[in-house]
Amino acid sequence: MRRLFPVTDETAAPGGATGTPGGGPREWTPAELAAVYAYPERAAGEPWLRANMVSTLDGAAQHDGRSQPISCAADMRIFGVLRALADVVVVGAETVRREGYRPARPRAEFAGAREAAGQAPAPAIAVVTASLDLDFSLPLFTSPVVPTLVLTGAGAAPERVAAAEEAGARVVTAGEGAAVEPARAVRALADLGHTRLLTEGGPRLLGGMVAADVLDELCLTVAPMLTAGDAQRIAGGPSVTLPNRFTLTSMLEEDGFLFTRYRRT
Repeated sequence: MRRLFPVTDETAAPGGATGTPGGGPREWTPAELAAVYAYPERAAGEPWLRANMVSTLDGAAQHDGRSQPISCAADMRIFGVLRALADVVVVGAETVRREGYRPARPRAEFAGAREAAGQAPAPAIAVVTASLDLDFSLPLFTSPVVPTLVLTGAGAAPERVAAAEEAGARVVTAGEGAAVEPARAVRALADLGHTRLLTEGGPRLLGGMVAADVLDELCLTVAPMLTAGDAQRIAGGPSVTLPNRFTLTSMLEEDGFLFTRYRRT
């Protein structure tokens, strides 16, 4: 893996932080990746919402309905590190169904850092859903290390809320009607002590967050692939009045994949 941005004397030098003593590329350690992707310092109780997504060169966020075919080993290493840094992973119900989501598990190499930061052994998974049309017999609900959260609106069907709670999930109301309001979801999670937020989509959820102007950071993997077809982009839904401007803060590269990090300007 190489650091392309920002460039420093150390990272630009052969055998520096970008490679092996002989100057060739090497696999970065989890600790090195964690330093690149560390959450910024915030005032107590103030949330920071980052998204982690992957896209092909022609803008596809999925292939055959899943993100895995356009990912790679390095992308999955970063995926794991981003989860290990987060308090909670926010994900849409459709993505849970399509990707077969399972509970996040503790990682030994991050155990000390999470304990020192006052975090649980693993991040909670928070599922955003209006209908609560979920299979509550899945391990995501029956055997998580940290109880799974279900974010829904006040108008959700009481029998589905009861089913979620019976399965062991914690239901959090974040909207007046059936739908979840992104700003209320972020605030509700922060009120539960989850201020390091990570969303993994899908596109409809991310699009809602962009439209609500609650996204602070985007970690985008650009895959050196072309898929054509009609796959979704990383964010969907109605467009914003004015495009939101983000600033590039880091870029890594491995095997032609670009791992970028952008922050709200």
